[in-house]
Amino acid sequence: MNNFKNNNRRSRFKSNGDRSFRRNGNGHKPNGDFSNGSSFKRRHPGKNNQNAAKLVEKYNDLAREALSNGDKILSENYLQHSEHFSRILISQENLRINNEKLAEANINNQLNVETESKESEEKLTK
Repeated sequence: MNNFKNNNRRSRFKSNGDRSFRRNGNGHKPNGDFSNGSSFKRRHPGKNNQNAAKLVEKYNDLAREALSNGDKILSENYLQHSEHFSRILISQENLRINNEKLAEANINNQLNVETESKESEEKLTK
């Protein structure tokens, strides 16, 4: 009488044939090579579902609450988190402004090229 044999239950430890961890041909994770300079994009950028402005407000509120409870260290910790996300907001704004300027410059360059080509065509036809 063997009570330990139960083939219907899942093993406690993962076997080599576990389908949740697939390897590619060379034995590495599919996206494991980050040093090759390819365009790496995270699947889930950030661990939160809120934007930076909401997180600044959240951590400021938490810092205020911790300070009212008398915990100066926790309050400072929350203020540092808030400062981190405010820096992220500033960098996002700078990136947006730079992208707008670049797009505007590209449009102006394209218009200049078109007008120069029209002028050169008109000179050739005269």
